[in-house]
Amino acid sequence: MTRTTGVLLPIASLPSKYGIGCFSKSAYDFVDWLKGAGQCYWQILPLVPTSFGDSPYQSFSTYAGNPYFISLESLIEEGVLTRKECGAVDFGKDDSSVDYEKMYKGRYKLLRKAYERSNISNNDAYNRFVAENEWWLKDYALFMAVKNVFGGVPWTEWADDIKNRYDFAMDYYRREQYFEIEFHQYMQFKFYEQWTALKSYANFNGVRIIGDIPIYVAMDSADVWAHPELFQLDKDNVPIAVAGCPPDGFAENGQLWGNPLYKWEYHKATGYEWWMGRLGYTFKLYDVVRIDHFRGFDEYYSIPYGSVDAKNGHWEKGPGIELFRRMEEVLGKQEVIAEDLGYLNDSVRKMVSDSGFPSMKVLEFAFDSRDSESARDYLPHNYNENSVVYSGTHDNETLTGWFKSITDEDRKLARDYLCDYYTPDDQMYMSFISTVLMSKSNLSIIPIQDYLGYGNEARINKPSTIGINWKWRIKKEALSKELQEKLRKLAIRYERIGWQ
Repeated sequence: MTRTTGVLLPIASLPSKYGIGCFSKSAYDFVDWLKGAGQCYWQILPLVPTSFGDSPYQSFSTYAGNPYFISLESLIEEGVLTRKECGAVDFGKDDSSVDYEKMYKGRYKLLRKAYERSNISNNDAYNRFVAENEWWLKDYALFMAVKNVFGGVPWTEWADDIKNRYDFAMDYYRREQYFEIEFHQYMQFKFYEQWTALKSYANFNGVRIIGDIPIYVAMDSADVWAHPELFQLDKDNVPIAVAGCPPDGFAENGQLWGNPLYKWEYHKATGYEWWMGRLGYTFKLYDVVRIDHFRGFDEYYSIPYGSVDAKNGHWEKGPGIELFRRMEEVLGKQEVIAEDLGYLNDSVRKMVSDSGFPSMKVLEFAFDSRDSESARDYLPHNYNENSVVYSGTHDNETLTGWFKSITDEDRKLARDYLCDYYTPDDQMYMSFISTVLMSKSNLSIIPIQDYLGYGNEARINKPSTIGINWKWRIKKEALSKELQEKLRKLAIRYERIGWQ
């Protein structure tokens, strides 16, 4: 990885028509904008369907794509939808926020119309896609169809015969839900077709895509339903323990994520077969993969199922470097970013070092008077070249919001470090961005909100909260020529320019 820079902006945050960012012209325009700004990378969030809380880290499938990202404009051009039909749907009036309830009620109806007019079963490309992806698509499409039959409740509340995947029940629902299954397969085909075209366009223009793979999958997912043997579940498929994070300075009760934990001894006995399939598919979707919660492969936090918070959890050993040795053996060398944030002990540091993957640095973590020892790792003069530095991530406050919210003592720490005593607080974001870009890290990633100096109204996610996240969208006019030239000049100044 050479010295370059990029921008973090989720697909959902693009200024597309019809209520949410998607693979429409606005996505192609953004690629052009990045190229003109001298940026080599576009980092996005997981592309999977969202479930509880609208989070891309709680999905019905680790393989499927989010149908919301299918461009309705492209379907209009295909002739399976009309502008009048799309314009008649209420997607909300606020173009700076996603209304997921309106998305759910309106977008699927349009996609269903498109499917019914598509004559998709006679499409050779569709049939090839289904055949090539049957190993995950067959279970996912059936899962979504049956979920609809049972009113959307989790699969653990379905009738016993299909919950436990008895052969006669599987055959019955595949027969009775044939068209619903085909509808879900159609949406996955259109998603993959449109995403592949967008990624190819980005790559042709010198912009590489950084994708994100969560370490865990959701309990209410096709993955767990189809393969309960991979997870720490009892004989009734109830979790024995679930995932989360211990209490720390940011969350006094810890974080209770609720995802089922892996049965690592089983995975090891299979040569990590499921993981090789999952990772291999992810490397097809993205140019570089950021593996979320990387430290969980060394040790993972196990919380007894039914706990109300994360206080009673404990650490267990994970597969360690063995999993990534196996990955290289099966999949070859791949470009990975290790999300090694949080509490790090010596064994985690060794695993990251042994993997050779670049680690993550977040500037906002560098100025914390409560834990100055841990903060040292995030001070720019301590970075090495084999790292990726962020001003903040999707889980953090924006730079402007963060600088406003921290204590007077921490603001003084930051100003002392930057030797910047005169810049007004609401303009300090540019000093921080410059510090990120001048660091030794080979790659720097800046959320677009930070370049714009936006406050926390533009924050993507606040961990441990529900109902307020994953909604923010950028307005088209914000991606101006002036901002593009600003990014380009910064990339040139700090020798991170991708395009002259």
